[in-house]
Amino acid sequence: MSYLRKKSMDFLKTFDMPPKNPSEDAQRRWREAVGTLVKNRRRRFRMVPDLDKRSQAETQRRNIQEKLRVALYVQKAALQFIDAARRVEHPLSELARQSGFSISAEELASLVRGHDTKSLRLHKGVEGLARKVNVSLADGVRSEDVGVRGEVYGANHYPEKAARTFWMYLWDASQDTTLMLLAFCAVVSVVIGIATEGWPGGMYDGLGIMLTISLVVTITAASDYKQSLQFRDLDREKKKIEIQVTRDGFRQKVSIYDIVVGDIVHLSIGDQVPADGLFIDGYSFIVDESSLSGESEPVHVSATNRFLLGGTKVQDGSARMLVTAVGMRTEWGNLMETLSQGGEDETPLQVKLNGVATIIGKIGLAFAVLTFTVLMARFLIGKAASPGGLVTWGMADALSVLNFFAVAVTIIVVAVPEGLPLAVTLSLAFAMKKLMQERALVRHLSACETMGSASCICTDKTGTLTTNHMVVEKVWAAGGATTVSTAKGFEEFTSSALSEGFAKLLLEGVFQCSGSEVVRGKDGKTSVMGTPTESAILEFGLGVEKNTCIEHTAAAKLKVEPFNSVKKTMAVVVASPNAGGRPRAFLKGASEVDVGGENEVPNDGYTLIAVFGIKDPLRPGVREAVRTCHVAGINVRMVTGDNISTAKAIARECGILTADGVAIEGPEFRQMSPDQMRAIIPKIQVMARSLPLDKHTLVTNLRGMFNEVVAVTGDGTNDAPALHEADIGLAMGIAGTEVAKENADVIIMDDNFSTIINVAKWGRSVYINIQKFVQFQLTVNVVALMVNFVSASFTGSAPLTIVQLLWVNLIMDTLGALALATEPPSDDMMRRPPVGRGDNFITKVMWRNIAGQSIFQLVVLGVLLARGDSLLQMNGDKELLNTFVFNTFVFCQVFNEVNSREMEKTNVFSGIFSSWVFSAVVGATVGFQVILVELLGTFAGTVHLSGRLWLMSVLIGSVGLVIGAILKCIPVGSGDGSSDRHDGYQPIPTGPSAV
Repeated sequence: MSYLRKKSMDFLKTFDMPPKNPSEDAQRRWREAVGTLVKNRRRRFRMVPDLDKRSQAETQRRNIQEKLRVALYVQKAALQFIDAARRVEHPLSELARQSGFSISAEELASLVRGHDTKSLRLHKGVEGLARKVNVSLADGVRSEDVGVRGEVYGANHYPEKAARTFWMYLWDASQDTTLMLLAFCAVVSVVIGIATEGWPGGMYDGLGIMLTISLVVTITAASDYKQSLQFRDLDREKKKIEIQVTRDGFRQKVSIYDIVVGDIVHLSIGDQVPADGLFIDGYSFIVDESSLSGESEPVHVSATNRFLLGGTKVQDGSARMLVTAVGMRTEWGNLMETLSQGGEDETPLQVKLNGVATIIGKIGLAFAVLTFTVLMARFLIGKAASPGGLVTWGMADALSVLNFFAVAVTIIVVAVPEGLPLAVTLSLAFAMKKLMQERALVRHLSACETMGSASCICTDKTGTLTTNHMVVEKVWAAGGATTVSTAKGFEEFTSSALSEGFAKLLLEGVFQCSGSEVVRGKDGKTSVMGTPTESAILEFGLGVEKNTCIEHTAAAKLKVEPFNSVKKTMAVVVASPNAGGRPRAFLKGASEVDVGGENEVPNDGYTLIAVFGIKDPLRPGVREAVRTCHVAGINVRMVTGDNISTAKAIARECGILTADGVAIEGPEFRQMSPDQMRAIIPKIQVMARSLPLDKHTLVTNLRGMFNEVVAVTGDGTNDAPALHEADIGLAMGIAGTEVAKENADVIIMDDNFSTIINVAKWGRSVYINIQKFVQFQLTVNVVALMVNFVSASFTGSAPLTIVQLLWVNLIMDTLGALALATEPPSDDMMRRPPVGRGDNFITKVMWRNIAGQSIFQLVVLGVLLARGDSLLQMNGDKELLNTFVFNTFVFCQVFNEVNSREMEKTNVFSGIFSSWVFSAVVGATVGFQVILVELLGTFAGTVHLSGRLWLMSVLIGSVGLVIGAILKCIPVGSGDGSSDRHDGYQPIPTGPSAV
């Protein structure tokens, strides 16, 4: 046994898979290990990427990038020697002409795609093109024109694969090799049966098999189709990206898919350029074109290089853009067709269960061959002793051999657990749908699963632990500090502390040195669009204007250095009306950083005008969420760019920083040697004044040195490397940039730390639910295989008919997965430590339960098969005995399913009605069992059972609950690796609720 266990463990190592970015070699290795022992490749590997298609798509993508790279190189080298006389003509459509446009969609698209500066000059620049597409650069597109623009210039949509219909899933489910073999056997059985027994008696056995196969295929297809609808909803949610535009003279947000040619789009750091277009105006605007061209070098876009390509990312600065081409008229549209080829990477649990299914399948195949061999041997021995011996064969003999073959095939149907890896998909789809309702959008399947194993969360402060609604609490100005968060304090500040000249200077700095914008909506109300920090300062400025009746004056910006998370400063040079039009520089930033002026912005000679104290209150429920993490064995570390005093205060308030914890600053951390880092990292609870690189270094070391499963939150473009490196990247849905979201595995839609805890809870639920299902299915597998094999060996026939075995397979596969893999999480799941990286999936607790329940069922069924006739006084009625055995076997599985709800607790009924799916599946199973036995006996090979026998079947099955309770009192060694965890966490006692 130890040899077989060792070989199995070695084999399963082939199925170890990292949670993110697995290599192609690793993916191919486990596919080869599965081999040919798969009943239905179309269905089992439906959620697994096609590596060949993916390789072809990658080649196509590289070809497109190469074309773009050549085009860009030609443009940069100024080799566009295209004669105007030879220029391709693009005729204007009649609809475009009637709608007031004077340039065709094809010409607009080719102009930007080809970086055609000569054509741009011929059209008199951006202003000239704006006139030709009938749009004002100040007011933008009129809402009533959006529809006609879509007709003339196209919509910003890309072709998607047509959704698979139910009939496609029905076809996939019918491609099961074993079911096709059984269908063939059923047809032959009908033919032989009618020939030997006549019509209609001879057709019942074969017809019963066909009807059961149809039922199995239909239920399987319905389950798969339901999953596909859930994933379709999730995909639709993932694609919801909003962008800021000016329409009807007002700044507003619209979906990226509602962008039309002529739209004036506002872009800032971290945005994805939604379509092809031309730079109108902006400051220090840099884009990353690597997603299109493959070139990593950033591109500076300005008045001298106005071309912007859809799909590129804004790396720095801000700008306005005129949209010139959308959808499939952009290079991004062509590239989008290749990005989704081959499907999403398989999850580690899916791969691991493919390995388990392969091992069990091999055992089942061996049992099927042995069963067929034993049945044939006994048949041939008996036939040799009969008159005519082995020479004379009749139709009945052929039917017997066919039945032996069909029984062996059916054993393979039951033994090869195709549902194991597919149950992971079912559970993940269910969890992802529920999480979307709880404001968490899971972008990658594996993230939900991996989050259940998270042992560390590195979280931001602003917006995650705090409300992200900032207000100016105090202001130091004109030599004194004033609390301005109260009406009285604000009135005192504006009436006594501000002279008219100083008020004008302060307002000029507040409104000019800002990346946010004050906009007026259609309803006339004023609002601020921008980051929470800048919004708080602008709202303060608006209040000053209102109280003092002094308004800031507009000024031409001569130079702008936008704020970013590395410099932590913003600078602007304006032609100041308050200084007679002379240049005046304003600079703002974090109080602890040095002046960050660059290029044309001076870095010294400044006068301090004001210091703002901005408050961001702690989110409700954060302290409780952090406490839940600690109880669940999850370390919470805060990584922030704020100063150390602020960081420590917030960390203490929410319970992250404890008495023995360490708070460290980024500059100090960066100067440490590897040995010093190794010593300090386990103690770090707060890292302040950190750069994005510090977060990336911390994550890398936590994963590498300490084998932690790390979840990381982030919202900025510079957080992308850490989000990508972490086991689970969590981007903020409100404050997060599109770059951060694209590199994340989960998007926290409400930016709330408590939502992260829900993701962890559902992740644990997925893992535990699959363990429950595996425990249930392996128990049924063991009992079904042994009962059929032992019975065939001693009696020469299988006690369960083909139809009955197919029904059992449906109970333990599709219906079992529905019942157990979709149970909602309980709070108890957050009172145990996380699963470690190297922990065995099938634990000693599970082996104890499987062995105990299997022995109980085998003993009961063995006694019934051997002595049931005399014990139950059936007077030699073999059909009645077999029906009773079948009925008892099914009720053993029904109560085994209930038992599997809790692997360690004795109270298996706790919360049973919180999952209506479980209750519905169990109810449907019992209901159909009654129908199968009492009404479909002709097809199922059953006979009527009396009320006494029905009651006995239920009572015998229910003894499994008592056996389960006894088994859970038997202690087992810690074989799941939890005692070997580096962090020393042990299972948390749960008190009376554990019973």
